[in-house]
Amino acid sequence: MSNRPAGQAARSTVRPNRETGGRAPIRTFLYTADGIPVDSVYNPDAVVYETPPDTPADTLSPPSRDLVFVIAHGFTGDVDRPHVRRVSGALARYGAVITFSFRGHGASGGRSTVGDKEVLDLAAAVDWARRLGHARVVTVGFSMGGSVVLRHAALHPGTADAVVSVSAPARWYYRGTAPMRRLHWLVTRPEGRLVGRYGFRTRIHHREWNPVPLSPVEAVPRIAPTPLLVVHGDSDAYFPLDHPRMLADAAGEHGELWLEPGMGHAEHAADEALLDRIGTWAVTQAG
Repeated sequence: MSNRPAGQAARSTVRPNRETGGRAPIRTFLYTADGIPVDSVYNPDAVVYETPPDTPADTLSPPSRDLVFVIAHGFTGDVDRPHVRRVSGALARYGAVITFSFRGHGASGGRSTVGDKEVLDLAAAVDWARRLGHARVVTVGFSMGGSVVLRHAALHPGTADAVVSVSAPARWYYRGTAPMRRLHWLVTRPEGRLVGRYGFRTRIHHREWNPVPLSPVEAVPRIAPTPLLVVHGDSDAYFPLDHPRMLADAAGEHGELWLEPGMGHAEHAADEALLDRIGTWAVTQAG
């Protein structure tokens, strides 16, 4: 176990980008409050893309230098997965971006607790964002990461300026769909955890939760007055629409719900148009 303060980087370098004059991305390991090294990447400069000529002027939001997105990926993701990098690239149009691999995923240490201790991983990344000088921090989570950003905002009030939860469950132990039954096999069975380790590069802890952590729907009322956006596809094969509706009901007037027609699950299903809308919402809502 490390004795470094939570969020402290093991190594960190900022290098000029010779092509753009900006700063190149930083890749380092952060240490969580319980000593887990978390592989993390910081893209400090908002990327300015050429805007298509038919883009309506009222949909454009200029990149914000003081705002940073901290992206919490879904189960079996990591910072090097193409779908995580695509989300990072899209949100970089609106601010700086931090991505990281949850414990047990990719190059990070430890083992996955499937949404419980992962709150500490996100807390380390958010702390890093603040120490890097960002005045506004927006957490954006997908699936498991969507539950983590909700619980983090409830358990660490005031550390995020806006929260976006995409394709998240409202309650634990849901087995009502075939994909979730397969996921429970992956997590709870020894042979499933072997598949997770060698098939998905995800090392899963064998211990059950004790105690059971605060559920997403229990966390949501504690997030106010921080702006909250819940996004869910009406074709999500993992979690049906009662999940986002439960989250929206728990949020009351401080939350916003987008039900996306034809959208499936998490990062893979989030197209560029949706990510642009999320970026615009974050710029306007985060203080």
